[in-house]
Amino acid sequence: MSHLKLFAATLKWHGIKFLEKQDIARRVFLHGQRYVSSGTSEPFLSGSNSNYVEEMYYAWLENPGSVHKSWDLFFRNANAGQAYDPHLPDQLERKASFLQSHGLAQTPGKAEKLVEDHLAVQSLIRAYQIRGHHVAQLDPLGILDADLDSFVPSDLITTIDKLGAKRKEKNRMLALLDFKRFYGLHESDLDKVFQLPTTTFIGGNENSLSLREIIKRLENTYCQHIGLEFMFINDVEQCQWIRQKFETPGVMKFTNEEKRTLLARLVRSMRFEDFLARKWSSEKRFGLEGCEVMIPALKTIIDKSSEMGIEYVIMGMPHRGRLNVLANVIRKELEQIFCQFDPKLEAADEGSGDVKYHLGMYHERINRATNKKITLSLMANPSHLEAVDPVVQGKTKAEQFYRGDTAGKKVMSILLHGDAAFAGQGVVYETFHLSDLPSYTTNGTIHVVVNNQIGFTTDPRMARSSPYPTDVARVVNAPIFHVNADDPEAVIYVCSVAAEWRNTFNKDVVVDLVCYRRRGHNEMDEPMFTQPLMYKQIHKQVPVLKKYADKLIADGTVTLQEFEEEIAKYDRICEEAYTRSKDNKILHIKHWLDSPWPGFFNVDGEPKSMSCPPTGISEDLLTHIGNVASSVPVKDFKIHAGLSRILRARLEMTKNRVVDWALAEYMAFGSFLKEGIHVRLSGQDVERGTFRETPWHFSNNMVICGEGQVGAIWHQSECSTFWHLSNRISCVSVCSILKNCI
Repeated sequence: MSHLKLFAATLKWHGIKFLEKQDIARRVFLHGQRYVSSGTSEPFLSGSNSNYVEEMYYAWLENPGSVHKSWDLFFRNANAGQAYDPHLPDQLERKASFLQSHGLAQTPGKAEKLVEDHLAVQSLIRAYQIRGHHVAQLDPLGILDADLDSFVPSDLITTIDKLGAKRKEKNRMLALLDFKRFYGLHESDLDKVFQLPTTTFIGGNENSLSLREIIKRLENTYCQHIGLEFMFINDVEQCQWIRQKFETPGVMKFTNEEKRTLLARLVRSMRFEDFLARKWSSEKRFGLEGCEVMIPALKTIIDKSSEMGIEYVIMGMPHRGRLNVLANVIRKELEQIFCQFDPKLEAADEGSGDVKYHLGMYHERINRATNKKITLSLMANPSHLEAVDPVVQGKTKAEQFYRGDTAGKKVMSILLHGDAAFAGQGVVYETFHLSDLPSYTTNGTIHVVVNNQIGFTTDPRMARSSPYPTDVARVVNAPIFHVNADDPEAVIYVCSVAAEWRNTFNKDVVVDLVCYRRRGHNEMDEPMFTQPLMYKQIHKQVPVLKKYADKLIADGTVTLQEFEEEIAKYDRICEEAYTRSKDNKILHIKHWLDSPWPGFFNVDGEPKSMSCPPTGISEDLLTHIGNVASSVPVKDFKIHAGLSRILRARLEMTKNRVVDWALAEYMAFGSFLKEGIHVRLSGQDVERGTFRETPWHFSNNMVICGEGQVGAIWHQSECSTFWHLSNRISCVSVCSILKNCI
């Protein structure tokens, strides 16, 4: 509030005091009578008049030419503390008697209070935008606060009922005390109308609202099932974009068809887990129970991205929910998933594989929502939950490179995380810092956190020091959308906005699905040993599918019969796939690859001959590469004396048919470049070399285009796109090398 009070004090001194001294109130030219109250008792600078004056002042500060010349002259003189120019346009004098007849001249004291109240309302709006997420209803269980703190910020009026008779008198009085202490407002101000600032969209088509309505709309936006963290972003345009997406009244509306699609996706997500639980009750599968909404969430992101032109989505995730994602997002054949539970299944000759909840998948299909072709790749991942993150980014970068997708409009990545791993594993932080580096950016990643509010057996309060598991994303100005996973429509809307954000700004975004884990760490674990209170509540929890189905049946969107038929339909699909799975006796790894590997398998699905083709090259070519490695790419270019010695030594070795490690490395890369194969190196040592034996920064930033032709990478050359050097980081190196060699 300090900066607002300072502004108010400045406005008082230069504006209102000036009005009193110079008797300007009667001369102010108002643009039409619609800005003047019809009540004779309304003083100058009160109600809509004060809103108008303040609006003009803000506009004048940004651009003096945007206001009427009389306002420009008035504010210039007021800020300079000079006397007002008496030669105002005749229009002002014609308005003088009108203003006086309506009592618009008033004491500065009351005008000051009105300005302060208006600024206080703006401060209240900003408080909700910054801290509203702290009191949002995010936990489906209703027993924890997602930010680990039950404290309610005192500058938030957390419910309008606190200021009405419905609440207990004690709570009501406490709210009124906060209202007065922070904003200088009283209960009597609730029905006063205030002009809305340009930094909010809660008014929709209205420019002013009563204070009571302002608080109500702010609560509906920031304190319900969606918690927004974005005000730390230092880009005004991006903040305004988010405000408009969430604050505009009635923005979260769904058609009946969209609701029915959401219900059908929830049915598939939940019945898949139920089917596995019935058939293999004693098997580990790391089910998704408690966060079944993740499946329609991912499908919404993919649908929206496909609509905006994305053709290839690369995904990485831990083991929880992987089988469900494979079945209902990637659309892997169910029988290939079910046969993984057969202990007698034998591995084929091409490898031993891994446990079913670590495997990946590559699939091309038609997106039903957009009728466009979409390619989906789910990367394989080991037990180290977040190890796949930089691998996904590296593959995405490579795919974008080979498709010429420099803006990330065709290829994108989605990373799924658990809450404990997202906050606890350093590779997450390291991967975030790749997101905006020129040589590493994939033009925005959508992060989806399955926030079970528990690690293996560890309560969040004992697992992290930050309020949320997603706070690591703040370091790169990524907006964070927390959402109650038991509100499917809120989840779908948030995911749709996240996809639009990524496409609009090419920056990372985080969707935090606040949910619960219905079973233990795995299906064999008993969580009541360590979290008895939480799991007592979980056992009472009504599944999200039943909640949403009851809601749609109640409002007539679907009938009970239609809902039951949808369940029976998917159960029948699972049973038929289960029957077919019994015929599978051998596990073929080719069904579980996250890249296509064209030409690697024969028609029968078996790998082709594993013999390695000859890799040797002629001595003439080696000599040519060695001579290039010893030369300077620009004629008469003066280089460092130390580098000159290295180049002369290289040339001498080439003449003597001798190589050291650095020259051998150069010859290997040069032979790839000669064949048109892209080579990418990353890490701090690739530019200069650890012991100065490989000065890539100068002499190795070259490409070999033909006999005797050398071109520096920063000059025009037909081969310059084959070589990429990045001296950025060493903690996480992402290399995409020789992708086309397989």
